[in-house]
Amino acid sequence: MTQPAVTFQIRQLEDHFGTRLFDRTHGGITLTDAGAIVLDYAERILALSAELDTRVKEMGGQVAGPLFIGASTTIAEFLLPQILGEFKARFPALIPRLFVANSEAVQSRIEERSLDLGFIEGDSHFPTLVSEVCCEDELKVICAPSHPLATEKSVTARALRQHAYITREPGSGTRQVTDHYFERAGVPPDSLNVVMELGSPEALKGLVATGLGFAIISKTAVVKEIRLAQLVQIPLSPRIVRYLSVVYPKERFHSQIVTSFVSFAKTRLSALAAERP
Repeated sequence: MTQPAVTFQIRQLEDHFGTRLFDRTHGGITLTDAGAIVLDYAERILALSAELDTRVKEMGGQVAGPLFIGASTTIAEFLLPQILGEFKARFPALIPRLFVANSEAVQSRIEERSLDLGFIEGDSHFPTLVSEVCCEDELKVICAPSHPLATEKSVTARALRQHAYITREPGSGTRQVTDHYFERAGVPPDSLNVVMELGSPEALKGLVATGLGFAIISKTAVVKEIRLAQLVQIPLSPRIVRYLSVVYPKERFHSQIVTSFVSFAKTRLSALAAERP
């Protein structure tokens, strides 16, 4: 659509509801309170429309159409692509659509019905969602081969306070798990020497490889870098073991394709996680 056409459609909506849906300023455009309500209902209407289409197709024996999946960055980048490829090979008419964000954002999208299901680190704290554990995932310290930690067989939380720390952003499942780990060890997270917060595992690994500091990351995310000797991983003492989970709405129709994908993904995630050193 052209910009004038979009503007015309917005004006029609605002005329229909008799109120402004957007606040327009020189710095950009934001939703008004009324706009936020309209957006919420529009997303739910579209989700119900997609459910209707899926149900009717399934009655005719078809397994086709979109599958809206959310995943935290670690799962989306290092585990889910292979699983999606294998599942797509079984159901060629399926069209997976993947939304990648941190665990909190993924759960918010599922709650508002714009996603069918999601994969997150840890358990869900959203009362409207069901959470099922798929597999275990160990987090380890990573650093450059030249870093002082590189020769250690294991490392404690207290020993890490003297080193520069590169961490994930607030809202990340990894960040939540590591913060709790340090708290249980008697090391307040704000006492650590945090030099940078990043929203991407790839960016985090790249900075760690320069020798800037250490990070704590899933072992599934550094298989290639460890094999190529670009990074070194050191187990924590005690270990950090978390769970990777699939989440979906409690009260909602679940199509045959969603149910099948959840079962398939749980089996394959467990197998892939077990293969990683």
